[in-house]
Amino acid sequence: MRSLRAAGRPALGVDIKPSPFTDRVGSISDRAFVEACMAGVRAVVHPATLHKPHVATHDNQAFIDTNVSGTLALLEAAVAAGVEAFVFTSTTSTFGAALTPAPGEPAAWVTEAVVPVPKNIYGVTKVAAESLCELFFRKHRLPVIVLRTSRFFPEADDDAAVRGRYETVNVQANEMLYRRVDVEDVVSAHLVALEKASAIGFGRYIISATTPFTPDDVAALRQNAVDVVRRLFPHCDEIFAARGWRLFPQIDRVYVNALARNELGWRPKYDFGHVLDCARAGVDFRSPLARAIGSKGYHDRVFEEGPYPVG
Repeated sequence: MRSLRAAGRPALGVDIKPSPFTDRVGSISDRAFVEACMAGVRAVVHPATLHKPHVATHDNQAFIDTNVSGTLALLEAAVAAGVEAFVFTSTTSTFGAALTPAPGEPAAWVTEAVVPVPKNIYGVTKVAAESLCELFFRKHRLPVIVLRTSRFFPEADDDAAVRGRYETVNVQANEMLYRRVDVEDVVSAHLVALEKASAIGFGRYIISATTPFTPDDVAALRQNAVDVVRRLFPHCDEIFAARGWRLFPQIDRVYVNALARNELGWRPKYDFGHVLDCARAGVDFRSPLARAIGSKGYHDRVFEEGPYPVG
């Protein structure tokens, strides 16, 4: 909503609570509310969800109500209103257990061809919502693009062991190698998806920072990721040492964004090379948009649905 408004594009922001970027307050599980919001809408961007951290605070039914039933309500209202493009924000968490190689196996090279094996109710409901999106394309010819986004939340890692060993900015710098994306690039992916939806019909894409690794690196990444990074970025040790940062000793998966770049024409701006340039200069490597948004409060136990702009 910030980016659409800044570009002067008409958009209606919908959320369960008021904000400077919320035009109508309500839930996507309220069908009458959704139908009222859909009047005159040409395109829908649907990132509404209960997230992985909500597994600790919400029951299974709440996930189904928001992630599945809410998505169904939006899809049905979109078809009825003659919407021309629908973009659904999914997650790389849908891959679940497929992301964890057995001991001694190479790192997982994760493309859209990897079959999801959800590990929790979050993953299950996001896969179900993706399937609903595909069904509505097949049955109603509603153009839908599914974007499986990797990590872009600003909070500390949800793994207590990782939080204990690395400061947050160090973790997120490392993750830009293989499993993180800047929120500005997430927004740009949604905007290009809106433009390409009618031509593509239905597509599913991984949205993550462009990795410097290749399939030839996956065995070494699982054994000694530091040596791989040093080979690709010879000055990394010096730059990290100046900040008191450390590289991860192992990497277990690599998200590959090639399909999104090739088919959507998406051009992400932020990657590990950018991180090193900023670290060398002593400046924040996050985009201005990421810095402006701030925290969603997952780890101080403030849990919210949304936001879910419709426009």
